[in-house]
Amino acid sequence: MDQLNLFEYMGNQAKEREAPLAARMRPRTIDEVVGQEHILGKDKLLYRAIRSDKLSSLILYGPPGTGKTTIARVIANTTSAEFTSINATVAGKKDMEEVVAKAKSTLAMTGARTILFIDEIHRFNKAQQDYLLPFVEDGTLVLIGATTENPYFEVNGALVSRSIIFELKPLSQEAVEDLIRKAVSDPDRGMGSYGAVIDDDAVHFLADIAGGDARKALNAVELGILSTPPAEDGHIHITLEVAQECIQQRAVRYDKDGDNHYDTISAFIKSMRGSDPDAAVYYLARMLYAGESVTFIARRIMICASEDVGNADPMALVVAVNASLAVERVGMPEAQIILSHAATYVACAPKSNAAYVAVEEAFREVGESGNLPIPPHLQDAHYKGAAKLGHGVGYLYAHDFPNDYVQQQYLPYELSGKEFYRPGENGYEKKIRDHIRFLKEEEKKRQNGEK
Repeated sequence: MDQLNLFEYMGNQAKEREAPLAARMRPRTIDEVVGQEHILGKDKLLYRAIRSDKLSSLILYGPPGTGKTTIARVIANTTSAEFTSINATVAGKKDMEEVVAKAKSTLAMTGARTILFIDEIHRFNKAQQDYLLPFVEDGTLVLIGATTENPYFEVNGALVSRSIIFELKPLSQEAVEDLIRKAVSDPDRGMGSYGAVIDDDAVHFLADIAGGDARKALNAVELGILSTPPAEDGHIHITLEVAQECIQQRAVRYDKDGDNHYDTISAFIKSMRGSDPDAAVYYLARMLYAGESVTFIARRIMICASEDVGNADPMALVVAVNASLAVERVGMPEAQIILSHAATYVACAPKSNAAYVAVEEAFREVGESGNLPIPPHLQDAHYKGAAKLGHGVGYLYAHDFPNDYVQQQYLPYELSGKEFYRPGENGYEKKIRDHIRFLKEEEKKRQNGEK
């Protein structure tokens, strides 16, 4: 090893020792990766491709701290191809041109492929992404992109079509707890040389509050160990109180499988139903603070928008559904704004459960009376021989009549006169009720020959 290489080696070693805990604890081989069994199980495509060094272009998509960069580093450690990486937040076209030029030279001289890892690929604009396309197509580059955003929205469609998309999920709480304990005890890559001890409730709290983000949990562990003085027994004790301080959140009593979970979501829904936006956002904040799933909360808002607001304000469901789509795309912390938007809208909207009551009553009726015959004039007349059986005969086309309405038997004859949907007095539903009444009155006049 010459002097220059020795200095470079020593510099790299020092850099590795001084790297943040989360970086030092990154897996070095595919078998060290924790979680993501749905794509990295030993029978899965990505695992087999990495092990056999037969990668095609791929995009790794998932929340922060789930292992996108880790997988790229594992590939770098195992592949025989040239491996280079850039970050789209700081790289430009000039950087990509240099990578392409080197890849062409390597391919021509040695026949070796070049794998280009682009972190935060969604940060590249369309022109930058377009530049890569021909070199991915002709095999000059094997692209590995990492993104926290949905690639079908944020990455060039042509690149997406030439790549396999792998979605990474937030790590399970058990996986994060395992990483925390390893980080505390590992003397080589972790904090084992500090003689730290971490309490079980601190491990549970950090893993829960991290929400599947291993980096967040390990950063808190590192801060706790480095900032906590040894106790009289010579050990650094990471207690629940220390963990709370390191991550700047208090432990909220909120068992996601227990009574507190159900009590809080119940209070949240009842507050929206009861038109109390202040209580609704308070319970929303409690759930978010405790790490409740934003998609779970969004589902409950959608249900409330339909069950408790209904046609009194049809826009409530539109807002709720769009909020559900938005929180999946945006993620935390901004998702809390979207959920607050939807929850306060639903809470302040006029209320009606008429649509909910209608379908409940209709269900009961179907259960009691079974499949009653559909009136023949409503039956389909288009399939072969249907008209000869009288299907569709006598049907009145509503648009042929004034107000696009005509009175005829729609319910089975046995249920003639039965009402299921009874519009209320609130909001838009009052207009619906008045409109239905108007149609029936005008139809009665028409049938009586009145003008």
